[in-house]
Amino acid sequence: MTDAQTLEAPMENATIRTVRRWSPGACVWCGDTDSVEVFRNEPRCATCRKHEAVIDEARKFMGMYGLRPIGGTLQSDDEEEYEHRLAAREARRALNDIRLAEQPDPALVRKALRPRAAAIAEGHTGSSAQTSTRPASATRSSSASAKPAKSAAPVRTGAVDVEEIQTRALALLDQLSAIDAQLALVAEQNGLAARARRSDLEKQKATILRTLAALEKARLSASGS
Repeated sequence: MTDAQTLEAPMENATIRTVRRWSPGACVWCGDTDSVEVFRNEPRCATCRKHEAVIDEARKFMGMYGLRPIGGTLQSDDEEEYEHRLAAREARRALNDIRLAEQPDPALVRKALRPRAAAIAEGHTGSSAQTSTRPASATRSSSASAKPAKSAAPVRTGAVDVEEIQTRALALLDQLSAIDAQLALVAEQNGLAARARRSDLEKQKATILRTLAALEKARLSASGS
């Protein structure tokens, strides 16, 4: 029975790997559609992000104490180091087990991400507009009407690289996710340093959102939408 089970398992895994295919909106690593979010400029599901976080945590621990990089042997100097190495190895093994047999074309992945990037930018800018004060809006309107000569010139289709716009937008979304994660870490912290850190992160986030909105406008102008 043991030999039969040993022979059947690889065949079953091979069948699964052959059947699974990536589709727009799914994780580029395993093809799953559960809680897919942009992670390192590509869509990844909750399971993959969880395993990647374990690996990142192990790398951070090794780097913090100047230890040998993860991978290969589990030989460690103490129990905590061993636990990080073991967790990272198990996470990497789990990722390899669920990886698609054929990775999707990066161009198709970027194309599928465009509507998502636009929706995120539009949603954030819409929220920012609702929370802004009416006097500030009036001031901006007055300033715009008083200085028509400095209004933005129409974007010429031939001068805009849509692919470059998409690349910049994805990079900004990755930065936005990192900033949100840092904000979550300092949300419960008190003190002057924590408040200053939150203020700085919120300013960075606002700048990224404005840039995303501008990039989306440029993309729409270039595509003639």
